Amino acid sequence: MNKRRVTFLFIIVLLGFLSVTIRLVDLMVLEHERLAERAHNQHVKMESIKPRRGAIYDNRMRELAVNRKVESLYGVPREIGDPALVARKLSPYVRMSDRTLVKRLSLDKSFVWLERKLEDSAVQRIKRLNLSPQVGFVPETRRTYPKGSLGAHVIGFVNMDNKGSEGLELKYDEILRGRSRQRQHGMDAHGRALSNGGLYSGSTMGDSLVLTLDEDLQYIVEKELFNAVKKWKASSAVSILMEPDTGRILAMAVSPTFSPERPDKPEHWRNRAVTDVYEPGSTFKSILAAAALEESVARPSDRFDCSKGYIEVGGRKIRDDHRHKVLSFAEVIQKSSNVGAVKIAQRLGKNRFYGYIRSFGFGAKTGSDLPGEVRGLLRAPERWSGSSIGALAVGYEVAVTPLQLLNAYCAIANGGVLMRPYIVSEIIDADGRTVRSFSPKPIRRVISKKTSAILTGILEKVVQEGGTAVRASVLGNPVAGKTGTARKLNSNGRYSRTRYVSSFVGFVPSDKPRLAIIVVVDEPKGAIYGGEVAAPVFRNIAEHALIYLNVPRENNGNILLVSDER
Repeated sequence: MNKRRVTFLFIIVLLGFLSVTIRLVDLMVLEHERLAERAHNQHVKMESIKPRRGAIYDNRMRELAVNRKVESLYGVPREIGDPALVARKLSPYVRMSDRTLVKRLSLDKSFVWLERKLEDSAVQRIKRLNLSPQVGFVPETRRTYPKGSLGAHVIGFVNMDNKGSEGLELKYDEILRGRSRQRQHGMDAHGRALSNGGLYSGSTMGDSLVLTLDEDLQYIVEKELFNAVKKWKASSAVSILMEPDTGRILAMAVSPTFSPERPDKPEHWRNRAVTDVYEPGSTFKSILAAAALEESVARPSDRFDCSKGYIEVGGRKIRDDHRHKVLSFAEVIQKSSNVGAVKIAQRLGKNRFYGYIRSFGFGAKTGSDLPGEVRGLLRAPERWSGSSIGALAVGYEVAVTPLQLLNAYCAIANGGVLMRPYIVSEIIDADGRTVRSFSPKPIRRVISKKTSAILTGILEKVVQEGGTAVRASVLGNPVAGKTGTARKLNSNGRYSRTRYVSSFVGFVPSDKPRLAIIVVVDEPKGAIYGGEVAAPVFRNIAEHALIYLNVPRENNGNILLVSDER
């Protein structure tokens, strides 16, 4: 072997060692972090564990919304030789047409969803088909509502991915949903897990809500409201039951309702108690009366001549449904005289009247924790017409939510303090420990205790003989309240003569109020007056609720009489 050849081989070997050295330096120094991470990823698998959604309980810790373990069906199209055959076998158990199912099973994919969150019976039948590995199951959780549609408008519902869509499920979604948690698995060369792994930061359970809502009271309210809608063939109805002293909402119902597990009627989803407004009609006269008494522009014994049957305000005539003679202030409210109410409002004046309307919370949100709440409609005095003060005196040219109006009556009932309504009393963690609690919150004093007591006495007469709401009387307990019968606006801007909102709002026992209740029935057929349509619903709710709460009957309870309602 000549010298040149040896030299050439030596250079080749040297270059080989040099290239290997350079590559080792590259792998061990320059590429170390990237390759180490790649090796780690090949031997360690990070699995994201979805959190379990927190529950929703009533005020006695009875379950209103919980989770249930279910299985979801998926397909592996690349493993399927005959999509049509597999589709025929699966079609009875999935909500998908045969054509769509065949199309999905024919895709060039290794994973497609076929049906999420199947019923247990369907899962067992599919498993007996022995279609693995062409199809398989993934464990998931499904939101269930043990009481069915009870409290549906308050609780709301979630979507297929357990994310809140309506109601408290939406309002408190981040709290209920919790955060994902990571699990680390060691893997062998074949990609198989070597252990259950360890858990990292985050929670696998969201926090839960404890409501002020009472399951039994909610049932009472929903049952009576359903019966009223059915009896009067009404388009809808709302009722709320609250504690006047605290602002705690014990029941809130809307009819028609829906199933939160299968919310297939979007037109029924709205919580009309906070999202819809209406002109309150004569129930608003209590706000006028409170303002007049507080400002000392009228006393209960003051007399008002209502004999003409109408009064002209700003070029408009406001009439009484029934002619009266001379009425005292108290009788104006008891008999719901429009003429008398306008005369009281004129004494008060528009600026003071507006101030009390605002102070009672109208034209602003109540501050409740219910989603979708609106402010209502209330114009400032500078935007009033010449007839506005007369219209407002009888509950027109103002739009309120049922919750706003009931909250104002709670202020009358509790001695004059406007409270913040609320429906979530506690947020608790998975171990039952309190994360956050909510308590009664006074907003402001709107009238004095003296005015509250005087007005309560007047409102008691509304439910007694000669008043407009004798059908609201409760055997064994005094009631204070007010009826309302308001025409609805047509699309042409004029008030209808056939479409009405009938309502009653009051509190019981009026001497020591435990409950405040509002009933609003939209477009009843066959009767229109609040005293005939809504007052009996109030009575039925109140009687059952007082028995449930063990409120003793008093000897001076009102006797049910029959009278016309104005």
